Parts: sequence; structure tokens; C-alpha cells
Amino acid sequence: MQTRSIGDRQVSAIGLGGMPMSIEGRPDEDRSIATIHAALDAGVTLIDTADSYHRDAGEVGHNEELIAKALRSYGGDTSDVLVATKGGHLRPGDGSWTQNGDPDYLKTAAKESVRRLGVDAIGLYQFHRPDPSVPYADSVGAIRDLLDAGVIQMAGISNADPQQIREADDILGGRLVSVQNQFSPRFRSSLPELELCAELGIAFLPWSPLGGISLARSGELGAEFAPFLEVAADHGVSPFQVTLAWELALAPVVIPIPGASRPESIRDSAEAASLTLTPDEVARLSAAGA
Repeated sequence: MQTRSIGDRQVSAIGLGGMPMSIEGRPDEDRSIATIHAALDAGVTLIDTADSYHRDAGEVGHNEELIAKALRSYGGDTSDVLVATKGGHLRPGDGSWTQNGDPDYLKTAAKESVRRLGVDAIGLYQFHRPDPSVPYADSVGAIRDLLDAGVIQMAGISNADPQQIREADDILGGRLVSVQNQFSPRFRSSLPELELCAELGIAFLPWSPLGGISLARSGELGAEFAPFLEVAADHGVSPFQVTLAWELALAPVVIPIPGASRPESIRDSAEAASLTLTPDEVARLSAAGA
């Protein structure tokens, strides 16, 4: 498995997004744990979660607890696995998403995540989404305080624009290590953030990197994304792999975190780390649908 850097940690170039295992339509626990174990078997050493990855009210942290259980029950060494979690986004249990960027709330939420993950300190903690009712500097200041106190080992942000990236890095004293934004062939408006991260040497973690399941299904890609199907056919691999390999080729700081709820899905995604696209293929895919 190819590796890339998040701060001073080396992680697999392809991570695992845990959200599908805990929200609506989630599988049973056994299949979810099998999926996480399959990711580890494939060399994945970055697992992304959040305290808001749950379905019902009263089960905050469902995904964090699931990942912790899977790591405990895995037969191999998991000491090099980086679990990245997030705080500041909430799910009341009615299917909606809300924000809470209050500094005191974030500090409490982080400590609860430490407890659920069963760790001494969170490897990577990211402010999940800006709260319009709270100054951004105040929210990121709470992340800085958690970093200074040793509650978290590394700090990141999510759903941020270029100005917020620069502001967060300044507040954190140059210690911002990751930005997690939506990015895929279908959703490219975060390209400026990706390019800024490449300039600053900050890991860029695309969430929903496949643009949704339908985008990667060959029958539903649509004419505007046909090159992804064509390149996949040329290499004899899935469109999933081509999509992830294209993202990896855009900059050495990119680490996609495709969600999965089946072992076969993450096995296929992990193989994208060894798929090399030519410069012409990368250019052709970048132009598709642009």
C-alpha cells in the first residue's frame, strides 16, 4: 500500500470512511466489523469517523464505538492505524444535520470521543463544519486548546474554504495538518482548497470521493463522465479505482476516504493505490464534465 503524510504520520494513500456503517441503511454490526477488518487486511491505516455518524437520537458516537470494537477484535497489529474523528456537527435523530461550534461544546465532545474510542488521545481531530452562529476563530481556538492540552495529537478542519484554511492554520500556529472537503468527479468546487493544501503541505481528504454510489456504477455514470468508464475498461479495473487513482494523481497531499459498508467495496477501493494513470489519462479525466 502506497503511503502519504498527515502531519508527522504516514498513512495509507486510501482511507476508509466509516459513515455508511452507522447512518440510514446501515448493515448489521457483523458486516460492518468485517468491512473494517477487510480494510485493515488490505493495508488501510486511516479510518475516518465522527461523533455525528449515527442514525437515531441517543446513539451519538455509534460509528466511533463500532470502529473501536473492530480494532479491538482484529487479530493483527493496529498500532499504526490513525483514527480521525470530528466534532461540531450533530444529528438530532430526525435525519437532519445541525452545527454546534461553541468552544465549550467542542472540548466536551472531543473528550467524549476519546472515551468512546478508548484511547489516551485522539490521533486526528477535525472541526466538522463551521457554525454560522459562532465566530470561526472561536471554534478553531477550541481545537487549538485541545491540541495544547494533549487531548488530541493532530488538528484538522472540514468543509472549509481557502480563507478558513489560512485562518485555521494561523490560529493553530502552523499546526493544521488536514482539510476534509467534498471532492469527486461530480463535485469539483473544492479544487481551490485542494490546490491550497498542496501549496501548504496540508493533507487534503476528499469525502464522498466517488461522488455517490451511483456515479461509480457503470450504468449510471452518464455521458459527461464516460472517460472514467473508458479508462477503467482500458485497465481492466472498476470505475471506483479509476476515480480514486485520478484523485491521488492530482497532488501528493490527497488521501481519499471512500465510504464502505461491504468488505468487497473497500478491497476494491484500496487497490486504487497501486493503479498508475498516465499524464494523458489524468488530463482526460480532469477535463471530463469540467
